[in-house]
Amino acid sequence: MPTTATPLPLTPQPFATARLDALPLEPAYAEEMAAVLADPALYVFTGGEPPAPAALRSRYERQCAGSPDAGERWWNWVLRVRTAGDEKAYGELVGYVQATVRGPRAEIAWVVGTPWQGRGYASEAAQGLAAHLASAGGVRELVAHIHPDHVASAAVAVAAGLGPTGEWEDSERRWAASVTPLPVP
Repeated sequence: MPTTATPLPLTPQPFATARLDALPLEPAYAEEMAAVLADPALYVFTGGEPPAPAALRSRYERQCAGSPDAGERWWNWVLRVRTAGDEKAYGELVGYVQATVRGPRAEIAWVVGTPWQGRGYASEAAQGLAAHLASAGGVRELVAHIHPDHVASAAVAVAAGLGPTGEWEDSERRWAASVTPLPVP
């Protein structure tokens, strides 16, 4: 008797790491995130420029509405640092992670604002995202696209369990990992 896969939820579920809470994206985060994403240095490898708050709000509204393709999920989270010593007190937003999930494959990405780089937040968030997707059910492969000169992003991919492949897309190397589903408690 064939088994049917449980459909993936339309909206992302929150998850947490040791120091970060990954909160499902909402348009209300646009102003604070515009400040996080304001450094032009963030766009050296990916292109683009810092978004204005109103443009970012519009983008977040589109992302929160979801993909027009019923078989694809746009899951986006902002990363908020928990205040030291109080797991219920929250600090500032420091970046985001995202996954475009289509069937068993999730294309993932991460960005941490320049002032918070070098603290391990991107690696922690990418590891947490990989674990979260493994527990989501149905995701069996993680993929990221990384510019060959972006050493820091490559290190984040390695920390999340991804390895480089021989495949390229738009001048970026494809990194991938198989996902082992986590047991359901």
